Amino acid sequence: MDRKLERGIAILLALGAGCDDRAATNASVDMTSFPPAFTADALTGARIGSQGGQPNFQQANGTLDLQQGPFAGVKLVLDLTSTCFPFEGWKADPPPPGQHWPADCDAFDRNLDVTLDDPQAVSDPPAFDVIHAITPFGGPEHLEIDLTDFANAHPGQHALRVTIPTYSDGAGQVSGSNGGWNVSVHAEVTPGVAPRTVLAALPLVWTTQTDPMSPPPIDFTVPPGTTHARLEVRASGHGGGAQDADCIGPAEEFCQRMLDVLVDGASLQPAVDPWREDCDSLCTMAVYAPLNRTYCMENPCGAIASVQAPRANWCPGSMTAPFQWDVDALHVPGAHNLSWAISKIASGGSWQLSAIYYAFAD
Repeated sequence: MDRKLERGIAILLALGAGCDDRAATNASVDMTSFPPAFTADALTGARIGSQGGQPNFQQANGTLDLQQGPFAGVKLVLDLTSTCFPFEGWKADPPPPGQHWPADCDAFDRNLDVTLDDPQAVSDPPAFDVIHAITPFGGPEHLEIDLTDFANAHPGQHALRVTIPTYSDGAGQVSGSNGGWNVSVHAEVTPGVAPRTVLAALPLVWTTQTDPMSPPPIDFTVPPGTTHARLEVRASGHGGGAQDADCIGPAEEFCQRMLDVLVDGASLQPAVDPWREDCDSLCTMAVYAPLNRTYCMENPCGAIASVQAPRANWCPGSMTAPFQWDVDALHVPGAHNLSWAISKIASGGSWQLSAIYYAFAD
């Protein structure tokens, strides 16, 4: 059989929308007709800096080329490094005179977001928020996330952006005087039979909310043939506003709020309590004798009590997992809307929130 025709038949079989026996379909596909697995590099050691007007100020941009589907699996991998750690590196890169940190070390925990296809115009859809995380206090970080469903809905090239709002301390007392981060991102791509038929992957919102008043509902369309779905909502509280009765520290970073997510005006269950109490698991105690420093291995530059404290759905050095739902309304073809309400937002605080809708066919 002609090689191109053989591959075309394999792709049609792999897409197989509406097949009742996926196992039989998989067995009938000659896996040698798919290209071999490959690595798609988007960023390699890109420096994200804290000086305005310089390249890569608080973000780095790259291109993620997934090539053509279908895909048996796609995994996005991010590695973050800093000159803050390991502390042995200070011998070659010591703090400047009178400063406490190497100049290019950012010793704080910062928001870390990886987005795909950020809008270029007001009329464009929002970005896909694929990694919603926080850097460690000055340490390295390794993150992985499954992008298989996104890739099967959107093969080809995508604009990738890593955003870290890093800041410098000019005096070098609480952080480096020219702090920043080094980031690498790649995808591990395995062409082959898609594990499920993806009818849609729609970014619905990616926003930072400072006003407790809920925004207007966001419209989206469920495609015909949808038999199951997945709504992903990522949400976390940030900022240094005044503490109130629901907070153990500055708002909204240390505030326990409730998040009500609604589809077509009906609240989704279970209700969302975006609060994490497992941050102490990211503090394996260690001692570095030359600096007389006791530290958390996962967050080497952070105050131990701060590293361990619970927070508004995030921990230093950790990815915030999405809340997920699959309810009947998400299967009904046609127009629907998404809305949400946060129980309270204190002045000076904010919530970062995103939502993605996936539709699937059996």
